[in-house]
Amino acid sequence: MKLPFGRTTPTQPQASGERGVMAFEHTAEVIRAEAALKAAGFAVRVMGPPPEMRSGCDMVVEFPLVHEPAARRTLAEVGIRPLAVAPVRAGMLAPVSLYRTTDFGDWLMVRAANMKITVEKASGRIVNISGGGCPDVPALAEMLVGRTLAEAPTPAEHGQTLCSYALELAFQEARRVLGAGQ
Repeated sequence: MKLPFGRTTPTQPQASGERGVMAFEHTAEVIRAEAALKAAGFAVRVMGPPPEMRSGCDMVVEFPLVHEPAARRTLAEVGIRPLAVAPVRAGMLAPVSLYRTTDFGDWLMVRAANMKITVEKASGRIVNISGGGCPDVPALAEMLVGRTLAEAPTPAEHGQTLCSYALELAFQEARRVLGAGQ
């Protein structure tokens, strides 16, 4: 698939705070890239792609652009190649949050990609897990529903699929928003 921009390699020095995004062909590559870059000490986060970079995968890796050559080398060592790398500039190519938070009064629902977790705000108790279609979702829901965010095991501890990865993101965002489990 042709993206609306070419591969970019910075030719001018960047400010240390400038960010870039890497697009990948498959979501599994995003997950592997995030893990490899974090293990190598890069400050990265998974985001939704900016509209200009939609290429079939609904996630990109945001990273410090000044470290692009080192990040590419790190990924090449584990056999991952981004489809494209682009700088994030004001007004264009801005990644979007993977999270959608809905406040239902007594409950808060956090969505990450295709997974949702709903929590009773007063107690931090997980009241619902929904979304996905992966085989481990029912077991994860059974493990989490009824427990508080602080006492529940993280989905990453028991999940094996993309759905469990997305649920882990939603779980951690719910913890962050509600200040639970710290």
